[in-house]
Amino acid sequence: MSVESTRSVELLAAALDAAGDLAYAWELDRDAIEWSGRLAKTGPGFAAGVTTGRLLADHIHPDDQGRRLSMLATHLDGHREFECEYRLRDAAGGFVWVHERGRALRNAEGRPQRMFGVIRALGERKTPLGRSEEQANYDELTGHFNRSRLREAVDRTIAADRRTPGHAMFLAVGIDKMSATNDALGPTAADTVLVEIGRRLDTCVRVSDQIGRLGGDVFGVLLAHCPAEHVSRAADKILGAVRAAPIATADGPVFATVSIGGAAVSGENLTSYDVITRAEAALAEAKLAGRDCFSLYRTNEEQRERQRRSTAVGDAVQTALRQDRVRFAFQPVVSAETGDVVYHECLLRLRDAGGGIVPAEDFVRDVEQLGYIRLIDRHILDKVVAEALAHPGVTLGFNVSALTAADRPWLRALTAQLRAHPELAGRLIVEITETAALYDIEESARFVAALRRAGCRVALDDFGAGHTTLQHLQNLPVDTVKIDRSFIRSIAASPESLVFLRHLLGLAKSFGFTTVAEGVETGEQAEILRSEGVDYFQGHHFGHATTEPPWRRQPAA
Repeated sequence: MSVESTRSVELLAAALDAAGDLAYAWELDRDAIEWSGRLAKTGPGFAAGVTTGRLLADHIHPDDQGRRLSMLATHLDGHREFECEYRLRDAAGGFVWVHERGRALRNAEGRPQRMFGVIRALGERKTPLGRSEEQANYDELTGHFNRSRLREAVDRTIAADRRTPGHAMFLAVGIDKMSATNDALGPTAADTVLVEIGRRLDTCVRVSDQIGRLGGDVFGVLLAHCPAEHVSRAADKILGAVRAAPIATADGPVFATVSIGGAAVSGENLTSYDVITRAEAALAEAKLAGRDCFSLYRTNEEQRERQRRSTAVGDAVQTALRQDRVRFAFQPVVSAETGDVVYHECLLRLRDAGGGIVPAEDFVRDVEQLGYIRLIDRHILDKVVAEALAHPGVTLGFNVSALTAADRPWLRALTAQLRAHPELAGRLIVEITETAALYDIEESARFVAALRRAGCRVALDDFGAGHTTLQHLQNLPVDTVKIDRSFIRSIAASPESLVFLRHLLGLAKSFGFTTVAEGVETGEQAEILRSEGVDYFQGHHFGHATTEPPWRRQPAA
């Protein structure tokens, strides 16, 4: 480096130090960060101890990690500049608000390889946006997004969904009889009700979800990852939170309720205008149905077709149960270190009348919506127990639905089986999906605790798909997390996928959970995952799911 270049670097570092800003160069493939400058408010030596992106994420407030990760992913995917405000842990263990802005440099193929950026402290409290920008983006009364900003968020989600389907949903949440409150108690009381309901909405959603005020007495809620079969649970949580207690105003308590309309944020080349209009149409249906309820938007033809399909599927499943045509396909989960099989997951299959095998994804959603899933899950429990009793050397994992996680009779049936056969408990691994668990975290935590008291192990399936935070993991005392296959699929070719994997592994390891990587299809993926510290593998590279269990090929022990 020339004398002039060295002098320029020194001047730049001195300028950053004087301004209290911290610049970084982040090698994405190696996850290595170099710093220059000094970050005000965090104390000396902050940068020296933060040498990787994973370590930087560990210093970010748990409630802000998901939002930053989502915005970083959007940028690395080639969309929008990266700019984010969040809370960063200081040397004393507290948090200060910082503003981070950066840009990725890409190679000839367009893959991001390095990230350059600057982090600036905003002070002990978050510095507000300029007044004109605040008015352009946020509702003055509630502090949530305004309609324009919420529409932008929906448009971004639609664009992301076209690249990678994410099952986003949009809710229009309308306050019931708001005009009557305004007439009886006045506008000040009505504003108090509006602000309090906005606050209660905040307590019902995840950090990755977004809330805005569509106008008047209607809020909008964008659920970032919410399969259609779970949206009613999210709506029920909001309905319950609003009606749980009266809202205190200066003129007396107000017993408020809301009605909710929902619409999918995907398919049919929709725009944000279409999605919001559909949700508001569903909201009108909910109000006509008597208020304090939820309605999901469907076209007339969709409703007729769904009813026909659901009825046919429900009849077929009930017949299959009676004729004992419900089967398992067994897929091994192997040790990353030795390659030995540690257990098999029982994947649900249905043998149709012609002898063909139907995978679970072709019928489970309809079965859940028709209310038959508890019958299926009870049948699964009985078959798993019978298989484990017949083959004492076998350890089996199996999934339960979100509804079963709150089903006391199912739990009583399991504990009765374990009282009769206590040796089984250590050979059963119960899996619950992350997206289902996060919509009723308290009920899920009770379910997990009961399973572990009974001696079973519990795995959190599809880890990463539901934007779990540190607080969620603190409340879910599982044994194992299974990393969603979407993070594994492109790990060999995508640096951003590796960044996400390291973040998820950091969360899991900090709580002492063992980790399973789902969907491992190649040896290259396995080597990367092994080097990153994943404990177990599951996928076609280590064994396809088969309806003929390998232990039945030999005499039972």
